[in-house]
Amino acid sequence: MGQILKRDNVADFVHNLQKSGKTVVATNGCFDILHIGHVRYLQKTKSFADYSLVLLNSDKSVKSIKGPARPINNEQDRAQVLCALSCVDYVVMFDEDSPRNLLDEIKPDVYTKGADYTMQTLPEADIMRKNGTRVEFIDFVEGKSTTNIINKMNNNH
Repeated sequence: MGQILKRDNVADFVHNLQKSGKTVVATNGCFDILHIGHVRYLQKTKSFADYSLVLLNSDKSVKSIKGPARPINNEQDRAQVLCALSCVDYVVMFDEDSPRNLLDEIKPDVYTKGADYTMQTLPEADIMRKNGTRVEFIDFVEGKSTTNIINKMNNNH
C-alpha cells in the first residue's frame, strides 16, 4: 500500500531513502480516471528504481491545466487510488502547473515521462540535467486516455 507524503517534507524523505542506498523514480500527472494506460505506465515507471514516487497534480493544478470541468475525481480520491496500486510507493501533491520546483527539490534518480516528449521538448529537461537525473520515456497505450473516456461517456448520453 502506497503512502501519501506531505509536500513540505518530501525532499528530506527522498534524500534519506537515497542516503540508505535506495533509488527513487518519479513521474507526474493528473491520473484523473485511472485506466490501463496509466497502470502500464506506472508499472514501467516502478521498474526503474527501488521506490516510485508520483507527483500528483492537485485539484487546483488540474483545473488550471485541463479547465473548470476537471478533475472528475478529487485529489484525495486520486491519491488514494494511486496508493492502492502495488507499483506506486509514494504520492505527493503539488499546486503548480508544472512539477519543476518539486523535481528540483526531490532530485530523483530517474524521472519518467510519456514518449510524446523528448529531451528537446521536455519542460523539465534543464532540471534533470542539472541534478544528474536519468530520464526514461515510456510509450503510451494507443487510444487510452482520460479525455477519450470522458468523450465516450458524453457521446453515449
